[in-house]
Amino acid sequence: MSDIKDFRDLIIWQKGMKIAKECYFLTKQFPKDELYGMVQQIRRAATSIRSHISEGYGRRSSGDYKRFLNIAQGSINELQTHLLLAKSVGLCSQKDIASLIEELQSETRMIIALIRKLE
Repeated sequence: MSDIKDFRDLIIWQKGMKIAKECYFLTKQFPKDELYGMVQQIRRAATSIRSHISEGYGRRSSGDYKRFLNIAQGSINELQTHLLLAKSVGLCSQKDIASLIEELQSETRMIIALIRKLE
């Protein structure tokens, strides 16, 4: 982690930013009556991933960092659930969410690896 000067240098944070942006673009297609429902839930969960990664990094304690990484992982699971529900009720297609689900699975692997490294 010697090349890491701040949280923006973390690949997992960068991936979290990419996921959040993709979720914002995806939810722009949703009907307006979902603005305070599924749109808000998806955007909040997506934003939470990168926010907890950066917040944990800023705590400067490996115990706190691991705790926030675990919270970010919870947000990944929540986001996958919202995306799968959105697909199942016809707000988007499998094609719309396939790459996002892959990114979330990759992010999970990276978070687990980082948690192990911090132990």
